[in-house]
Amino acid sequence: MKIIKTPDEFKEIRKTLKGKSIGFVPTMGGLHNGHLSLIKRAIAENDVSVVSVYLNPTQFNDKKDLETYPANFDDDCALLEKAGVDYLFAPTYPVMYPDDYKYMLTEKDFSKELCGAKRPGHFDGVLTVVMKLLNIVSPTRAYFGEKDYQQYKLLDGMVKAFFMDVTLVPCPIVREENGLAISSRNRKLSKEGLAKAPKFHEILTGGGSEAEITKKLEEAGFKVDYVTKKENRLYAAVFLEDVRLIDNVEK
Repeated sequence: MKIIKTPDEFKEIRKTLKGKSIGFVPTMGGLHNGHLSLIKRAIAENDVSVVSVYLNPTQFNDKKDLETYPANFDDDCALLEKAGVDYLFAPTYPVMYPDDYKYMLTEKDFSKELCGAKRPGHFDGVLTVVMKLLNIVSPTRAYFGEKDYQQYKLLDGMVKAFFMDVTLVPCPIVREENGLAISSRNRKLSKEGLAKAPKFHEILTGGGSEAEITKKLEEAGFKVDYVTKKENRLYAAVFLEDVRLIDNVEK
């Protein structure tokens, strides 16, 4: 696996890959089996695999959340090497934001709902950094987990709105045996929190109105951010031990 630190370096390599399909998985590090499922698909479905590890500060509206994000670059490199990834793109903030974030990409409607309602600027940061990464890597396919389905829908809309030559591939949520959606943030939970967390998915899939589900979650010890049905999907975000968990299920 080759580690690349700058867009110019990757663009030079990209010239040597003409005619080959490229599968890309953007991550913020703290890699786990959910990421690994995306990476395995990228490797299986393309000639060349690329993963980025970049903890993007512009999508964090809570500085504490950024500072405590559970990621270890050496561990991530070892996992990617073992998985058989061809290229790791690992930039720094000055590399990704030479303009110091003076330019950004904004979506005016769906990004203000659900996770965007109480996290101002979050999706601006997500859309901006993914646009940059797609421009640098120029992949054939980019893989995103459905755990953050709102994020996937916004990115898919961005790609279509700007006529970008890439196919976004949504991948099913990877869960623990107890139903809990695998997330880097799960590592921030205590032993007791990890024991309680699976109730989130259990209650979401148990039926009832949005108000009834909210009440059940609160009674189970979660602080509810939102429970909202939109189109054919039920979205929810909760706090447990000050750790924010998200999930969604088809309805």
